[in-house]
Amino acid sequence: MFRDRQQAGKRLAEELQKRGITGDIVLAVPRGGLPVGHAVAEAMGLGLDIVVARKMGAPGNPELAIGAVASDGSVWRNDRLIQQLGVDEDYVERTRRQEAENARAKFDRYRGDRPEPELSGKTVLIVDDGVATGATTIACIRLAYSEGAERVILAVPVAPPESVKRLQQEADQVIAVDQPTWFMAVGQFYEQFGQVSDEEAMAYLEP
Repeated sequence: MFRDRQQAGKRLAEELQKRGITGDIVLAVPRGGLPVGHAVAEAMGLGLDIVVARKMGAPGNPELAIGAVASDGSVWRNDRLIQQLGVDEDYVERTRRQEAENARAKFDRYRGDRPEPELSGKTVLIVDDGVATGATTIACIRLAYSEGAERVILAVPVAPPESVKRLQQEADQVIAVDQPTWFMAVGQFYEQFGQVSDEEAMAYLEP
């Protein structure tokens, strides 16, 4: 059980340092990942930026992910689920375009007029406050590779073992401080898990 996101970030940084893992930049997933990412970046002396992805919801069930798309258009599709549900390609493509635009708008709103982070040839640490299914996380990982990252390491305080296993097929390395077999939601592993406002999240990006 983590006290809050800041304490989880410190624990995560300790775990990374214990394993001798280093990187060139921390990319946090807003909003909840920013307090965690800020603590990791501060402890490891790295710069902090963001990576944004959006879930592609199933028809009539927006919480069920048939895929996810990042702000640059990098996409992950759950083709097996798309086929099971009989979702037509027009819907998939329309949803992909819409959510890519939403992700890009959020990316631009958070970063303002600052230049985009240079990821080419770098080791990128992607940090969030936890992973459930990992759908949007996959899109974030793929974005980092599409931007030229040499290595991508996903680092989170908590994730279920099956999600860790799936994400290990996408990233060079996956670090989860806690991997509980009984997992309902990320918030159950935090004493304090209030919603992070946009204003609070953006404040972590201020120099």
